[in-house]
Amino acid sequence: MTTVDPTPASLPAALADPVVPVRRSWIALVFAANLGVWMAFFTPIQVLLPQQVERISPDHKEAMLAVVTGLGALAAVLANPLAGALSDRTCLRVGGREFGRRHVWTAGGAVLGALALVLLARQQTIAGVALGWVAAQVCFNAMLASLTAAIPDRVPVVQRGGVSGWVGIPQALGLVLGAVLVTALVSGTVPGYTAMALAVLLLALPFAFLTPDDPLPRQHRPPLRLRALVASMWIDPRRHPDFAWAWITRFLVQIGNALGTLYLLYFLTDGVRYPDPEGGLLVLILLYTLGMMLTAVVAGMLSDRSGRRKVYVIVSGVVMAVAALLLAVAPTWPAALVAAVLLGAGYGVYLSVDAALITEVLPRATDRGKDLGVINIANSAPQVLGPALSAPIVVHLGGYPTLYAVTAVVTLLGSALVLKIRGVR
Repeated sequence: MTTVDPTPASLPAALADPVVPVRRSWIALVFAANLGVWMAFFTPIQVLLPQQVERISPDHKEAMLAVVTGLGALAAVLANPLAGALSDRTCLRVGGREFGRRHVWTAGGAVLGALALVLLARQQTIAGVALGWVAAQVCFNAMLASLTAAIPDRVPVVQRGGVSGWVGIPQALGLVLGAVLVTALVSGTVPGYTAMALAVLLLALPFAFLTPDDPLPRQHRPPLRLRALVASMWIDPRRHPDFAWAWITRFLVQIGNALGTLYLLYFLTDGVRYPDPEGGLLVLILLYTLGMMLTAVVAGMLSDRSGRRKVYVIVSGVVMAVAALLLAVAPTWPAALVAAVLLGAGYGVYLSVDAALITEVLPRATDRGKDLGVINIANSAPQVLGPALSAPIVVHLGGYPTLYAVTAVVTLLGSALVLKIRGVR
């Protein structure tokens, strides 16, 4: 049940709850756009940035990479809700024609982000790399904010679970396809960044140009005042408790996911003692992606048909916790294979159903982009906190068994707290 403020009967299409199901072509285009943005996010972090930083500063590559990615994550935390808030207020008129409020951010983020990647590829200093990656993160988070808001803007509640499943798959698939593209098909950082730039343009722009985007009438545009805009980022949990609990559950589950995946390479090396840890990690990533793809859409569609969300979120947390406990008690290669499939399957269920649930607890129809940007902080912040929490656990508090036990507890707690949400079944 969506919680919105009372609005006039003559609500414009941009603010009304959608009732017409989206077509398969719309789903395919939004899937492609999300695939493009996630490839642009993950491929540099996993492959291109480490190569570039090692070439510039081989003796301090670990510390310098942490600085670059940390600054990028901070930029993501700030840019996503800000871009969402600005897209909520966008009224674009060119030559007497009105354009929608989201697609300009999708297209602009893709074009400027692609340019940022091309410029990033040519940097020869750590400062230049950091500035280039921050610029790319700002652009791609503006793009991501508009794509995320497209779901409550265009997709009816009864269809959101299934659509969210399709939109969630690119988060894992983008990493796999991007890594294959820049390792098997092209080589070198400059060709790799160029390939990512072309990919994000080819995958994202068709969605912006070929799908509808309702314009926001100027009389419905919220006023743009800097102090009020900053203040609006705080959503009072007393007035909107369901939204607050949704944020907390997302944050905890994402912390669990960050803890569980960050040190998999080192776990294979030092815990499992697998002879080819890099190759083993690729196998685990592929199994994780397969598990996610098998469950995301199916779970979302089942949730849509039943009208129930919370039970699926809880089940997904249990499955992910079992995967983490398996790694804690049985640090072997066969157990790691099973855990990868379970973790991907549980996360696929979680991503699709929780994403649909969140769209039903947004406080105001006029602030969908900003509110979803605030939710996205719960996705980005754990990527910063994960390394800070994981390192002392592994080094001082019992090693990998403790790390994966903590992962299980945090994930279970996050999924169980969904019961606190009252406005959604």
